[in-house]
Amino acid sequence: MTTVPAPEQRATYREVLADPRFRLLFVTRTLTVTADSLRIMTLSVLVFATTGSPLLGALTFGIGFLPQLAGSLLLGSLADRGRPRRLVTAGYGLQCAAAAVMGVAQLPVAAVLMLLAAVACLTPVFSGVTNRLVAETLTGDAYVLGRSLSNMSASAAQLLGLAGGGAAVEFLGPRAALLLSAGVYLAAAVAVRLRLPDLPAPEQTVRLGPRQGSGSGSVLRQSWYGSTKLLAERRVRALLLAQWLPPAFVAGAESLIVPFAGGHGMTAGSAGPLLACLPVGMLAGDLAVGRFVRPAVRERLVVTLVVVLGLPLVGFALDPPWVVCAGLLLVTGTGFAYALGLQRPFLDAVPEAGRGQAFGLLNAGLMSVQGVGPVVFGAVAEFTDAGVAMALAGIATVCVAGYLAPWRTGHGG
Repeated sequence: MTTVPAPEQRATYREVLADPRFRLLFVTRTLTVTADSLRIMTLSVLVFATTGSPLLGALTFGIGFLPQLAGSLLLGSLADRGRPRRLVTAGYGLQCAAAAVMGVAQLPVAAVLMLLAAVACLTPVFSGVTNRLVAETLTGDAYVLGRSLSNMSASAAQLLGLAGGGAAVEFLGPRAALLLSAGVYLAAAVAVRLRLPDLPAPEQTVRLGPRQGSGSGSVLRQSWYGSTKLLAERRVRALLLAQWLPPAFVAGAESLIVPFAGGHGMTAGSAGPLLACLPVGMLAGDLAVGRFVRPAVRERLVVTLVVVLGLPLVGFALDPPWVVCAGLLLVTGTGFAYALGLQRPFLDAVPEAGRGQAFGLLNAGLMSVQGVGPVVFGAVAEFTDAGVAMALAGIATVCVAGYLAPWRTGHGG
């Protein structure tokens, strides 16, 4: 399948942020990512303090990600069925209610985990609607820069939420910190309800469903059919894997930074700055590639940037000193900009009637595989060494570049 050439006209971040609808979606999403990180950090601390179990603390941290793929497969078609304002407001309102319940009620740990998993199953629906609205609001290179801004703000919001979560737990206590996160979700829900136009639901005449042209059928049936249809399309599947696999491998390496630092004689406080190097590098890479590189060149750089993402991790097998580790992780972070070159091709590859479901599947898969990566490479580290496992994660990432090489020539891989 031949790729449609990328537009040469380059947009600017200022032009993208000038659009009021995108600006609203951008600000409210940044707020909710901050609230997500605050809630995750707080609940992990609360569950560990209650049970003393590292496993339950880790499970609390990851259970908000793993069920998202199942939710997308079974409920994803909802993203293309309802009025956007109602769905987005409902999504943020649901997150607010869940955080408030966990902050007020003394729930058993099992109930907390079940509530988190239930909310996670619905997350792809609401994220799919938001991303579909962005795709309908911004066109051409402006859409790619909009995604770039979203990626950068998400990284910054995660750092702020995790850091703020620690401070909030210390000064307010975990339950008050959960209520604080509920307030942030509520602010986002109110902003969407008041400022987003009440747009109609997408046309129901064309759908990724088993009965084309009817718009009928159960949500479960249409969601499953639509997801399998997307995954059956060779080019869509290739673009999904290209956006899922490298972050999963890098997340596996990232999860081993603390064991690596501890096992190689580094000081107790050295792991924190190392963990911050990846998002800092990601911010720098997205800003540079989004701001200074032409659209067509971004797409040609995809394979090269995937190599940049993985190759520095190989250096951890050589037991480098702290300053070299920091440099390697900064360079690795810049490689995440490869995803900017895949945004337009992915948008072009999915049918317009199923964009919400496609974006929900993309985000849900991305969240889920980033939960699997640490498990896989953590198990590898048990039998080898943290540095060796991180190097293997880097090699696996570089192998994805080979998988993407045919796409670079203009054919669906």
